[in-house]
Amino acid sequence: MRLRAPLPLLGAAGRGGGRVNAPLLSVEGLVKHFPVGARSLIGRRSAVHSVDGVSFAVEPGEVLGLVGESGCGKTTLARAVLGLVRADRGRVVFDGADIAGRGRAGRRALRREMQLVFQDPHAALDPRMRLGTSLEAPLAQHGVGDRAERRARIAAVLEQVGLDESFLGRRPAECSGGQLQRVVVARALLLRPRFLVCDEPTSALDASIRAQILNLLMELKDRLGLTLLIISHDLRVVRHVCDRVAVMYLGQLVEVAARDDLFERPAHPYTRALLAASLPERPAPDAEFGTLRGEPPSPLDPPPGCRFRLRCDLAGDRCATEAPPPLAAGGPGHTVSCHYWDSRPAGPSSPGAGPHAREAPDAHHDR
Repeated sequence: MRLRAPLPLLGAAGRGGGRVNAPLLSVEGLVKHFPVGARSLIGRRSAVHSVDGVSFAVEPGEVLGLVGESGCGKTTLARAVLGLVRADRGRVVFDGADIAGRGRAGRRALRREMQLVFQDPHAALDPRMRLGTSLEAPLAQHGVGDRAERRARIAAVLEQVGLDESFLGRRPAECSGGQLQRVVVARALLLRPRFLVCDEPTSALDASIRAQILNLLMELKDRLGLTLLIISHDLRVVRHVCDRVAVMYLGQLVEVAARDDLFERPAHPYTRALLAASLPERPAPDAEFGTLRGEPPSPLDPPPGCRFRLRCDLAGDRCATEAPPPLAAGGPGHTVSCHYWDSRPAGPSSPGAGPHAREAPDAHHDR
């Protein structure tokens, strides 16, 4: 699909305020826990450890993929980055400024710079509201132009995503899933952002439509100079569109690497097992890591040391007591948080017979 020239939406290179050769987004030691239940006798409450000490950066114009099992904290991390949930600790720096330090006007301006593309377009749009009204709402809230100017901008952006003005009078039930996802993408673009977070943007779509939406996102990214964070459980999607990939497990990043480096030379045992389970066509050497066994520990009470150790063939005594250093270098531009990332197990038939014996799972069943 060929897109017509857009309105003058400026990308990262054309916007003021940014520093030269600096990341557009920098996340430093981000922590977000959600208290649950009543306080105990000693005054403490249990908490879901959704995000625990996460740090990463996204360069202008880059597409960063964030992958991991369901419940690992990907969506919470994305919402904390956007300022939709308040982090307990850490910093999110966008275009050189800490988002927590912005006043009310600054936070309002930030919402125009950073937008979210939701996972389920049916849930993202009011079923009782015509699409034209849904699209005009964010422009009206931010005081963009008069009604005629807003309608002109909406029509232009709809054309960019492959739709026409006839959709303005429709309700969500009158559109297909692919059409609604294009509407959601259009709504995210209306305020002319520089940074988009796409939370599982194709998971609710039929397989035949997914490629169309992904290609659309990449065309818009190149045309408008966007920077993207794409959350996905589909590793084929990530391999197709992302420049770098960050792997998340139980609230922490365990590996970050350039896309091709990660898929060809995965370093963390969780990444290796994830690829082996999700991409069965991968070469035979990954078979030595088997598939992921069991379920992740509860985020209410993560185990001490390495959080992946109870499912890992490489785990040894050090893993039980010492958390891996935050993203130690595993090669140029490739970081991994694992004590034994450069080791290999003896084989799938003898987990615990490798160079670092695996602890028995039942030894820590109460953690």
